[in-house]
Amino acid sequence: MSETESQEEVPVKRRRRGIYLLPNVFTTAALFAGFYAIVASMKSHFEPAAIAIFIAMILDGIDGRVARLTNTQSDFGAEYDSLSDMISFGLAPALVMYQWTLSGMGKPGWLAAFIFTAAAALRLARFNTQVGIADKRYFQGLPSPSAAAIVTGFVWVGDSYALYNGSYSIVALVLTIVIGLLMVSNVRYYSFKGIDWKGKVPFVVPLVFVLLIVLVSYDPPLVLFAGFLIYALSGPVFTLVQLRRRRAERKAQRAQDSASE
Repeated sequence: MSETESQEEVPVKRRRRGIYLLPNVFTTAALFAGFYAIVASMKSHFEPAAIAIFIAMILDGIDGRVARLTNTQSDFGAEYDSLSDMISFGLAPALVMYQWTLSGMGKPGWLAAFIFTAAAALRLARFNTQVGIADKRYFQGLPSPSAAAIVTGFVWVGDSYALYNGSYSIVALVLTIVIGLLMVSNVRYYSFKGIDWKGKVPFVVPLVFVLLIVLVSYDPPLVLFAGFLIYALSGPVFTLVQLRRRRAERKAQRAQDSASE
């Protein structure tokens, strides 16, 4: 038997085709929650719609961690997760807000909803192109889940407290546009990815988490909306502080250079 014949008899190992089940199950569940929010808002069930989007946020945070823990990351999972985020945190919040109050404002209402949706798409596209390049400690622009939490939290608060007057609709319009623009801005937000969740913490830290749970349980729509709104405001404040610090450093450097001359 020749060497060529023996090589031809060696079976070629083919790469198995398929997708990992475990992380994509959570991604599908998040997609379902976002789709349910849209359907619920069409029936004027705004509280379940808002809760569904917050559930989608939890599931979106789980699927990535599950993929890393089980070593089941894949390009398919990353693309599927991005498409799911577009539905759950881009399209669904905009439509929930539109159905709740923006629909009564005519063209400005649906244009504001479109701005939010388009901004979420651009935010996700930019994030995907910067994976492995950008500083993991910070997000560039407001993350789409946080933006979705603010918009739907606003709807949840308004629906819970029966706030349906005209001035509230104007605030909703402005809020939808501003939050959308923050997603595509260069404002930096802390990502909390630098926290060591496996390390030991002081005894007071678990107590803080207990207090947070109590606060959320006391008034979920108001506390969640306020919490994410504070996070949205932290970005511009942090950016302004950084700019002032850099200007002071440049001024001090110039003074030092002029003194040395």
